[in-house]
This record gives sequence, C-alpha cells and structure tokens, in this order.
Amino acid sequence: MKELFSLARRAETWRLLWLWLAEAQKELGLPISHEAINQLRSNITMTLHDFEVAEAEEKIRRHDVMAHVHAFGEAAPEAAGIIHWGATSCYVTDNADLIFLRDALDILLPKLAVVIQKLSDFARAYKELPCLGYTHGQPAQPVTVGKRACLWNQDLLMDLRNLERARADLRFRGVKGTTGTQASFLHVFKGDYAKVEELDELVTKKAGFDSAFVISSQTYSRKIDVDVGQALASFGATCERIGGDIRHLAMFKEIEEPFEKDQIGSSAMAYKRNPMRSERTCSLGRQLCNLTRNNVDTFAAQWLERSLDDSAVRRSTLPEMFLTADALMILLDNICSGLVVYPAVIKRRMNEELPFMATENFIMAMVDKGYSRQKAHERIRVLSHEAADQVKNHGKDNDLVHRVEKDPFFEPILDDLPRLLDPTTFIGAARHQVEKFTGRGGEVELALQKYQTQIASHKAAQLHV
Repeated sequence: MKELFSLARRAETWRLLWLWLAEAQKELGLPISHEAINQLRSNITMTLHDFEVAEAEEKIRRHDVMAHVHAFGEAAPEAAGIIHWGATSCYVTDNADLIFLRDALDILLPKLAVVIQKLSDFARAYKELPCLGYTHGQPAQPVTVGKRACLWNQDLLMDLRNLERARADLRFRGVKGTTGTQASFLHVFKGDYAKVEELDELVTKKAGFDSAFVISSQTYSRKIDVDVGQALASFGATCERIGGDIRHLAMFKEIEEPFEKDQIGSSAMAYKRNPMRSERTCSLGRQLCNLTRNNVDTFAAQWLERSLDDSAVRRSTLPEMFLTADALMILLDNICSGLVVYPAVIKRRMNEELPFMATENFIMAMVDKGYSRQKAHERIRVLSHEAADQVKNHGKDNDLVHRVEKDPFFEPILDDLPRLLDPTTFIGAARHQVEKFTGRGGEVELALQKYQTQIASHKAAQLHV
C-alpha cells in the first residue's frame, strides 16, 4: 500500500497515462511517430534525475503537472511536442487517483477476506463454549464464544460487501478535456466526435477499466471519494467495535489477544498484559472513521465545474485513508491468528451469575411438579435478594443454589438442580446459528468464494512495533 501511494508510483502512473493517450491518438491517425511512442514507453520508470528535473521546473512554473510534462519530454525528446496533446491536468491527476482507488481496494479486499475466514474458524472452534452475554454492560442470557465472534464477522461481511460495491462502482474519468465537454479533443480530431468517443474508449481500456463516466466536469465527481471513504469509515467503525469487545473480554480475563513470551505490558507494572493490539485497532479505527469527513466537506465545497481547494486535502486524505485501513487489516489478521480463550475463567464467571439466571428454570420446574407458580416466584425472589445481599454488601460468593438446596419448599426439584443449572441449556440455538452462518453454503462461504486462492496462500501478519 505504501508503494501504491508513493511519489514514484504517482509520477509513473502519470507517464503511463500520457503514453496511453499518445498510443490511442496514433491508432486513430494522428501524426505521432513510432520513435516518439518507443521513447515514452522506455521512460516510464522515474529516475532520480527525472525527479530533479521535475522539482526544478516546478519551482519555476508552480505547476506540478507541467513540471512532469517537461521532465518526461526531456527523457523522451521525440515525444516532447505531443505529450499531453488535448489534455488538461486532471487527465493525469484524476485518472491516476481512480487507478489508485481501484488498486488500493484490490489490496484490501483479499486481506479482509482472510480475516473473515480466520474469525469463522475461531467461531466454529468455540461454537459450543457457553459464556455470559452482556446487555447494558450487565450479565445477560448466556451466548457462546463462537456466537459472539459471529457478531463481529457479520459486521465484517457487511464491510466486505460495501468495499466490493465501492470497487464495482468505480469508473474511469477518461478523456474529457478542461470542463468535461471534450472540446479540445474535438478540435484535435477536426470535429470527428466518433473518433473522440473511440479515443475515450481506447484509453479507458488501456487503463484497465470497463467503462468511463459519460458525464464529468474538469474532475471526476468528488462524490466518488465520499462513497469509497464511507465504506472505509464503516470498516473503521467495525474495527473499533471488535477491538473494544476484545479489550472488555481481556479485562474479564476470558479472552486475550496474542501476547509474546518476552512482550512487556507496562514499564512499571511488570505483571500487566495490556491489549495493545486491540487498543491500537480502536485508535486507528476511530481515525479512519473521521478521515472521510474531509471527503464529504470537499465534495460539498466544489464550485460549478471545479475549484482547486480540493487538491491539497485529497493528496493527504486519500493515501491516509488506505494506509490506515491497511494497518487495520494487518492488526485484525494478527489478532485473529492468535486469540487465546480461557475456558476455566469463563466457566467461573458463568457460575457466579448462573444461579440468578436459572431462577426461572427453578420456578418452571416447581410448576411441573404441581406447585403454584406465584408461590415459587415469591420464594425464589426472597432467596435471590438474600444471596445478592451477600454478594454486594459482604463480598461473598453467590450462594443462591445453596439457599435453594436448604429450603424445604424446593425439595421436589433438588434432584433436577444439576440439569437446571447446566450452562449449555441456556444458549438456545447458538451452536446451530454458528454452523449455519459459517458452514457449507452459509453466508461466510458464499462471500469468500472468489478469495479462496488468497486465503489458501496467506500467512499470518506479523507486527514489528
């Protein structure tokens, strides 16, 4: 991703665009020599000298595109007079940006597919392990570790769909001239609109796009940046959501992100195992959410056919969006490759809350034995409050089950208590939901079909800081 948004790749993509334009113009009969085309083709790669020439020229002209036209013309003197023929600056700047958006999404999508597959494997491995559910930050009806991971994966599948849709919606700006009317190219081709249309189509195909926008101004619509940015922002929100859940679970000591043997959690508190990967994920996810605001404001601020206040902010925002998203892909890959689950802690925490959750089971069991539902409800209410008092005011363990066992009223169901307290009876259809979601023909498998080659060849991402 860093190479894609490097200065060298930018300049070389501009040179490719000038080559494609010249090739198409020659194919349509304009007087451009073979030698001119060969020199352009032989000088696509930027040298240090090319950069020095462009830098010196830009200091004089204060125009980056014309500085690079000059540098390219010096490297390919036979083509110097036909480089940029009929074009405007946005022919190279905007078409290059669309190429970068396309290629950046192509980098991100397989990485996201890998993360989804790893989370799917994790969910299947723990589809039957009961754990406390939480609503309002308070213990609620149990779920399973695998079912919770499917919540994360469902959001990531939405992100995959959003990014695929943004990728599919991309079109080339093409050859449109200064205000999008193609007037300069009509002049070049002596009013032959059919050749202008063919020129647009030829350059679009050379750039690897299926189609170009019919309508544009001097630029492609900045709403494209908004749409792509919103898909990335939505992914950033998912990352912060997942990272936050893992941080909470690490706080409970139920699940931890990978932690190396010699990793240090705190410079002062040597025992600490800080979830720094998840914290970084939350931080960068928040950053990615906020970056796209620049795209929204820039689109809204455009005047008529174009205003240049879009240029500087886009040159920093677009690369930063994708570099941040790429960093998040690396983090999620690394985390999902080594999530650690502590079943004993999960069981202990379940046992602390399970007696309260089982009270309805106790009541229904008494009703099954022929006893009054209201009397059973009142008796369990009193015992529950007594047990809660021991927990909250005296710091003792939850002894509700012990109180039930000692109360003569509940003697008819004492033999049933182990069954009524079995955690697996509280998780509903969680296991089946995980299997349906992640199994053969499920949503995960269908979404990842096109990425199987990349998934099969992938190795876990490594963090170096």
